[in-house]
Amino acid sequence: MGIYFNPSNDSFRKDRNYKIYVDKTELLNYTNEWLGTPRNCIAVSHARRFGKSHAAGMIDAYYSLGCDSTDIFAGTRIETYSDYKKYMNKYNVIHVDVSTFWDSYKDNLIEKIQEYIYKDFRREFGDKLNYEDSLSYNLMVIYKDTGIPFVIIVDEWDCVIRNSKEEELVHKYLQFLHSLFKSEESKSFLALAYITGILPIKKIKDESALNNFTEFTMIDSYPITRFFGFTEDEVKQLCEQFQLDMDNTKAWYNGYLINGLHMYNPNSVSMAIERHRFDSYWKNTSSFASINTFITMNYDGLKDDIMTMLSDGMVYVNTDTFQNDFVSISSKDEALTALIHLGYLGYNIDEKNAFVPNFEVKKAYQAALCTSGWSKVADSISRCDELLQATINGDSEKVAELIEKAHDAYTSILKYNDENSLSCVLSMAYFTAPAYYNVVREMPAGKGFADFVFIPRLNAGERPAMIIELKYNQSAYSAIRQIKEKCYHGVLKEYSGKVLLVGINYNMDGKNKKHHSCIIEQLV
Repeated sequence: MGIYFNPSNDSFRKDRNYKIYVDKTELLNYTNEWLGTPRNCIAVSHARRFGKSHAAGMIDAYYSLGCDSTDIFAGTRIETYSDYKKYMNKYNVIHVDVSTFWDSYKDNLIEKIQEYIYKDFRREFGDKLNYEDSLSYNLMVIYKDTGIPFVIIVDEWDCVIRNSKEEELVHKYLQFLHSLFKSEESKSFLALAYITGILPIKKIKDESALNNFTEFTMIDSYPITRFFGFTEDEVKQLCEQFQLDMDNTKAWYNGYLINGLHMYNPNSVSMAIERHRFDSYWKNTSSFASINTFITMNYDGLKDDIMTMLSDGMVYVNTDTFQNDFVSISSKDEALTALIHLGYLGYNIDEKNAFVPNFEVKKAYQAALCTSGWSKVADSISRCDELLQATINGDSEKVAELIEKAHDAYTSILKYNDENSLSCVLSMAYFTAPAYYNVVREMPAGKGFADFVFIPRLNAGERPAMIIELKYNQSAYSAIRQIKEKCYHGVLKEYSGKVLLVGINYNMDGKNKKHHSCIIEQLV
């Protein structure tokens, strides 16, 4: 049932044996510093597949006295620290995966967790313990008898918080965790607590059952940020090792900005290396319903903000009011904060801005929108590949027609009256272009800034580079003329392939009101 006492080190050994292994063992240097101190309770709440469980397997392999882990830590970074042997395989370890219990024992989850731990205790201690007593009391008894403290690891600790709407059950569960991590008994037997989840720690009313935990989240996880997810330098090394194009990898999987570090989802990078193909792997790890739940909430400005971020913009989000659950959401900021913790938005803590982190996550939104109430937006996105191909083919009439349809699809969300609106529409209209291009908005070029520059990546095949200039109440000709006069094409002087100049105009007034026109020329 995902619970064990004095476990083996098989989980971490499998990670070490995998060809795509990134050494995160220096995390243990931090946990060693916190071991047996008032700061010995650690809560890591990150999105799925960000390395939380990998760290849990590493932690129990390192501390558990039930195994000898010398060989699997040989050659790792933690081995270079002088006192790393001081703590290795010296502690009783209990490791619980709450999600496995939730699947089978929703009504008596706490009792079943304790029952399974006691089964292990009986094998180890026989009848020396009174199994009618609480778990925390028996842990204290064991510690006093053996002198060996406990490291307790709880994976998916927030499973109950995320899935239960029964306040009484949540209250009971938090009290159980309180007895393990904050009771008088725990002050004696607990050397280290490591709990993982998606949500930060939940507080009920005036309770603070777990306020002794130091929390590390998708918003702020300093100083251990680099141990959860792959850093950019680590991804570069992997791309060199496995001959994967870094430019494409960056476009697909980069973008989570945590404490100034660009972090990548390890699962997605590993899958891209394994398959040697770029795809949206991470969206398969969770339901689209979690996106739909929050983007369809009826809060003023929510749709505007979602559209801004899907079109590569940023929005201010106040994350402080979030109640750390999915049932108490009562504002736009709280809905967006939920998406940040789920990994569907990135967040810059210094500027308080949220954004869609990369193309992989964009693809998750694309799939989710097809099953939500955003039918017009989803329908417009479904035509993105057609628009891109029409542009490449030089079919200016088709391009104008599809952009006009896209603009119509967003009229209920965007202001339909300026060049900035058209720029947002263009980002959405070419929603799938980042699969092949680095798309740069307002790129410094020549004597000014090109509205859009599409720079082909290695997987673009014969697709040309493109410079797109937008005009409002002028003409597509004037857009093309501006590209040439201001030498915007100079930004692609190192590019030897075909270059297209694309001028697009939107008329708000006169007989051509709400009409879009387009001209496409090949640079010669």
